[in-house]
Amino acid sequence: MHIMADLGPYKKLGYKKYEHVLCTLKVDSNGVITVKPDFTGLKGPYRIETEGEKQELWKYTIDNVSPHAQPEEEERERRVFKDLYGRHKEYLSSLVGTDFEMTVPGALRLFVNGEVVSAQGYEYDNLYVHFFVELPTAHWSSPAFQQLSGVTQTYTTKSLAMDKVAHFSYPFTFEAFFLHEDESSDALPEWPVLYCEVLSLDFWQRYRVEGYGAVVLPATPGSHTLTVSTWRPVELGTVAELRRFFIGGSLELEDLSYVRIPGSFKGERLSRFGLRTETTGTVTFRLHCLQQSRAFMESSSLQKRMRSVLDRLEGFSQQSSIHNVLEAFRRARRRMQEARESLPQDLVSPSGTLVS
Repeated sequence: MHIMADLGPYKKLGYKKYEHVLCTLKVDSNGVITVKPDFTGLKGPYRIETEGEKQELWKYTIDNVSPHAQPEEEERERRVFKDLYGRHKEYLSSLVGTDFEMTVPGALRLFVNGEVVSAQGYEYDNLYVHFFVELPTAHWSSPAFQQLSGVTQTYTTKSLAMDKVAHFSYPFTFEAFFLHEDESSDALPEWPVLYCEVLSLDFWQRYRVEGYGAVVLPATPGSHTLTVSTWRPVELGTVAELRRFFIGGSLELEDLSYVRIPGSFKGERLSRFGLRTETTGTVTFRLHCLQQSRAFMESSSLQKRMRSVLDRLEGFSQQSSIHNVLEAFRRARRRMQEARESLPQDLVSPSGTLVS
């Protein structure tokens, strides 16, 4: 129901353009009355400004002049609200369900909702991105049905300032599990890596490699925007560029993980001597990372172990490392001073002499 006022000038009443809504009343199935705007109270009157031959300002108040409710009515109102909140709680519980999936003890579940946002700064048009996630062979696993790779749609670039930008907005999702069984190991656990390959299509649907890139996934939960710089291998001479322009041929990497250190590499040194490359454009990813572990809700030693694992995964900054070293030095110095104080003075003093 609407309470309205006709604020038209004299002898011009009844026109719709002069009608204004002062208040709206709604009653739901539970008998709850909603008043909008609310009762005036101490807020002061509401204002309406009219436009026409002369501008007018109207002020009005909304007051509750109903008699006070009886105790029986107040009790009935409380029961109605209690029943309403109870049904809403049951509805929310039905949405969540009872079978909440938990990780195994000592494991960390990483869930990523990602998006390939855009690519810019590349030489040719009609770009698309091939990407995949590489899990370290030690301690990491993923479900058998999990797809860890994807290809975006082909997008025609648009000029933005000095660059040509392709907006993909391509979503992807994956999950992985980390299980650190050997807590005595001091080796730094590795984190998954996201690889990407940018390609372009010509008029004859032949592709060219525009760039390779890689980035380590964030070790902290939350929203992250990552910009990956890419490069591509090149050949010397104009013949290679002519071949790339006319027939789409270009140098390619047989193994995309060669962008960083391949997981299959077992040697001590990875040589890229003789590989000629040039810097190309950048790819922007937006990642929403979630982490789930039983250790987050436990206060036992398991939580302390998992915290140490997460700390090692996240890495210590140089500042925190220096601070830890200084703290260890202070503790050692304090223990040494306490030990010196407990010794006899003739052994501590450099001028002490032995008495025969």
